[in-house]
Amino acid sequence: MNTAHQLKHKLRKEVLEARIALPPHVVAEKSARIIQRFLELDEYRYASTIMTYLDFRNEVQTGELVKRAMSDGKRVAVPLADPSSCMLTASSLNFYPDDLEPGAWGILEPKPNCVRPLDPRELDLIVVPGVAFDMRGNRLGYGGGFYDRFLLRTSPQALFIALAYEMQLCDRVPSSSQDVRMHCLITEERVIRIN
Repeated sequence: MNTAHQLKHKLRKEVLEARIALPPHVVAEKSARIIQRFLELDEYRYASTIMTYLDFRNEVQTGELVKRAMSDGKRVAVPLADPSSCMLTASSLNFYPDDLEPGAWGILEPKPNCVRPLDPRELDLIVVPGVAFDMRGNRLGYGGGFYDRFLLRTSPQALFIALAYEMQLCDRVPSSSQDVRMHCLITEERVIRIN
């Protein structure tokens, strides 16, 4: 195992343990503040097609974001993971949460009869999950590379926004040339725009 790989592994383990230890009321309260900041962004207001992750294991909760975006008349897509190819498909959501069921890792994803693939180039804004982030927009994911591969297929104008608790921000996330950086990080305390 090389040093960067070891650093990533150690950081992933530490942050995930700390996040999983957060009590439910803290997760709910911090998530509500983060989602409120997200909904106040001009980038959200002007986006017509949004893709967001569906939260799992104490990630910032995205249910309210999905409901609000749909009621605001936006087209909302959610990821469908194919573990065999390590690829993500953006699938258009018509009914929330009725179109969804737990998938491969217990994460909600579209039921087989509700899969409506969307061209990644049609997405204006992608809400990206992650374990840890730094101020340069580097992201430490879960290790499968699903999002890094997916984000490379979006349009050059697409915005990548990460929702995270302050405790997920680090001085430096080890990164390589394949890692895709975020344009904006939103925590319960602030909005961090990356140049």
